[in-house]
Amino acid sequence: MPPSPKRPRAAAAAACPAMLLLLLCLGWARGHSRGAAGLAPNATTPISIMGLMPLSQSEEDQKSKIGRGVLPAVQLAMDQIRNESLLNPYSLDLRLYDTECDNAKGLKAFYDAIKYGPNHLMVFGGVCATVTSIIAESLKGWNLVQLSFAATTPELADKKKYPYFFRTVPSDNAVNPAILKLLKYYQWKRVGTLTQDVQRFSEVRNDLTGVLYGEDIEISDTESFSNDPCTNVKKLKGNDVRIILGQFDEQMAAKVFCCAYDEEMYGSKYQWIIPGWYESSWWESWINSSHCLSKNLLTAMEGYIGVDFEPLSSKVIKTISGRTPQQYEKEYNDKRGDGQSSKFHGYAYDGIWVIAKTLQRAMKYLNTTNKHQKIEDFNYTNHKLGKIFLDAMNETNFFGVTGQVVFRNGERMGTIKFTQFQDRKEVKVGEYNAVADTLEIINNTIRFQGLEPPKDKTIIQEQLRKISLPLYSILSALTILGMIMASAFLFFNIKNRNQKLIKMSSPYMNNLIILGGMLSYASIFLFGLDGSFVSEKTFETLCTIIKDQKLMVIVGGMLLIDLCILICWQVVDPLRRTVEKYNMEPDPAGRDISIRPILEHCENTHMTIWLGIVYAYKGLLMLFGCFLAWETRNVSIPALNDSKYIGMSVYNVGIMCIIGAAVSFLTRDQPNVQFCIVALVIIFCSTITLCLVFVPKLITLRTNPDAATQNRRFQFTQNQKKEDSKTSTSVTSVNQASTSRLEGLQSENHRLRMKITELDKDLEEVTMQLQDTPEKTTYIKQNHYQDLNDILSIRNFTDSKDGEKAVLKNHLDQNPQAQWSTTEPSRTSKDPIEDINSPEHIQRRLSLQLPILHHAYLPSIGGVDASCASPCVSPSASPRHRHVPPSFRVMVSGL
Repeated sequence: MPPSPKRPRAAAAAACPAMLLLLLCLGWARGHSRGAAGLAPNATTPISIMGLMPLSQSEEDQKSKIGRGVLPAVQLAMDQIRNESLLNPYSLDLRLYDTECDNAKGLKAFYDAIKYGPNHLMVFGGVCATVTSIIAESLKGWNLVQLSFAATTPELADKKKYPYFFRTVPSDNAVNPAILKLLKYYQWKRVGTLTQDVQRFSEVRNDLTGVLYGEDIEISDTESFSNDPCTNVKKLKGNDVRIILGQFDEQMAAKVFCCAYDEEMYGSKYQWIIPGWYESSWWESWINSSHCLSKNLLTAMEGYIGVDFEPLSSKVIKTISGRTPQQYEKEYNDKRGDGQSSKFHGYAYDGIWVIAKTLQRAMKYLNTTNKHQKIEDFNYTNHKLGKIFLDAMNETNFFGVTGQVVFRNGERMGTIKFTQFQDRKEVKVGEYNAVADTLEIINNTIRFQGLEPPKDKTIIQEQLRKISLPLYSILSALTILGMIMASAFLFFNIKNRNQKLIKMSSPYMNNLIILGGMLSYASIFLFGLDGSFVSEKTFETLCTIIKDQKLMVIVGGMLLIDLCILICWQVVDPLRRTVEKYNMEPDPAGRDISIRPILEHCENTHMTIWLGIVYAYKGLLMLFGCFLAWETRNVSIPALNDSKYIGMSVYNVGIMCIIGAAVSFLTRDQPNVQFCIVALVIIFCSTITLCLVFVPKLITLRTNPDAATQNRRFQFTQNQKKEDSKTSTSVTSVNQASTSRLEGLQSENHRLRMKITELDKDLEEVTMQLQDTPEKTTYIKQNHYQDLNDILSIRNFTDSKDGEKAVLKNHLDQNPQAQWSTTEPSRTSKDPIEDINSPEHIQRRLSLQLPILHHAYLPSIGGVDASCASPCVSPSASPRHRHVPPSFRVMVSGL
């Protein structure tokens, strides 16, 4: 060994207080050994054990408090071992060296103990991670086995690097199997980690990742921070992490929970699992650094679970020393008095017993294999004895005050406790036995802030937005009433199909209108069906039914076009059941779940295109219907003139469809509102259309069936062109054409309708003139009464076409003078002015008016076309009449 360098005088002076304490401790250990030897009947050989730990008196040095706190426990263990003569004829001689938690000082203390002290069989201690790791790495060269009672850093678990290192305290990584067990116990399968950027915590996090891997537990988010954890806490919330596994010290813990309060990551929905080795009331020391109110911090901390090793076993079982853990704790407190306490004292106590049992096994092994070699023969170059000590240490297995003491690859398989922060204090709620791999939760101790443990993620409960059953029932009842009304109209239309009023209004088309209305009503039943009424398979089938039930209203080619569109729609891009998912909503009942509403639709890939085609086509049909209604607005026969009602129906359907489609699109996420609007639009449109078409007919048929088929007016205008050369043949042509045309009227009379209006102003003037004087009236009655009577009967008679034919025939048969003079006497300028009231003038006027009346009336009953150039020319007129030029132009208002 190289000689130890001489310490400078100043350094020696500075080290005096530490050396004084060291000498006191060494004196205690040696004096204790000598006292024990004096009491023994036989002298014992001391076995030196190197004790390395911080022992300074600084109150700010937490590590030194650990060293000072375990000394009473070490003294108790050595006393009990000596009293039991466990190592007879040997006794333990623990020599303490102060490492001051400094790498250089600790390494020097180790070398000084080797160079200047006796041969130490083992090293006991190691509190500070850095000092312990440096010394433990060099143990193999000295054949020394080290046993630590307080070094928890996971780095020391590397057996390739530290093969001679053991520890009675579980490492920081030992909590990970316990956490795994806790997660499985509460069925938490999704967690997130929040780690401070320190090697100690990073190593635990990395080990935890390996433990959870393959255990069907997902680490959904891994966050680490250096100083400000708020951003990372916010990310955890954004990723919907409910179970947070934290690794950070007390100072950072205060900041973390302050951020958690700001982000509302506390309460019944969240569970924090953090280290449990913090000092009592740790938050009070760091409340100022968190910039958070104390009550807010405590609110966020409430319910967190701390995980740490168990300082003392809770089982009431006698340990290797013959005392229960509770009895030992009492003795320790009595021994300690007012001195410093440490939570590692139980592990130090069990550590002394481990060393004693290891040496005992080594002694037995040497006695059975090599009786000439003793344990006191050990030196730092004796690899054989060093290997014997190493193997004996690995075989350790006894029940100590900290539980079952067993090593696995140098790591203590100990007991992990779970505590929960409840009402500003830590409460033990369970423990995990690493040896048996069992978790025990203490009954009724763990308290969650909700009715049940938090969920590991937001539970998304898909809730089908269904049609309200009362709403569906009400609208279905209205629909049934509408169908009953449509059935009544259908019965009325079929029963009265032979009535002239119904026959003239196309009863078959009316039946199709009723059928279309009934199909529209029936569509309401389909629109209201969803997953609450039918299965998914049935819903899928319903999607393939014809989409637009108003198809049957359109006849012939329009129906074929609709069918072609729908067939192409179903073949190319069929309708299927789709489920639309909406944003999550909080549970109305306050449970720790989120509701994701879902809605069923009948849709396809190119729904917009197909609907655009249908809407465009239907829109054109509606425009065409409006055009037809406008063109037939002047039809004056009530049975034929439905244009006003059709226009009202088209307007009603158009406006309601536009409103209904727009509102339905805007309320697609509210099925009840959408169904109500669509159903009411269909009911309103169908009902109004059927009522507009059939109610007037029903009323007319019940009150005045004949009036519907009577003409209300017949207007014609006369444009008399004074062409004297054409007037002479006009009357004769009209008479002949009228006679030949009567035979054709028999077959065409049932389908032709016209309206007859008032006679020409001239005819009214004649009538007025006939009433001027009694003499003229008498004269007219005697000579032309029958002619006048015929004219008036033609004007007023509109009941049927048979009556119209009878008037003409009666006039021609009974008035031979109907072969009225076809020649109007020429009148020159020399002729005297004729009295317009003279009988001759009146007769001449009547002979002129009757052909005009015949000519105007014939088109209405299937005779001469109103646009014919001549009143006598018709398709059946003789060829000799076709050359006759027109004398009068007559315009008839009608269809």
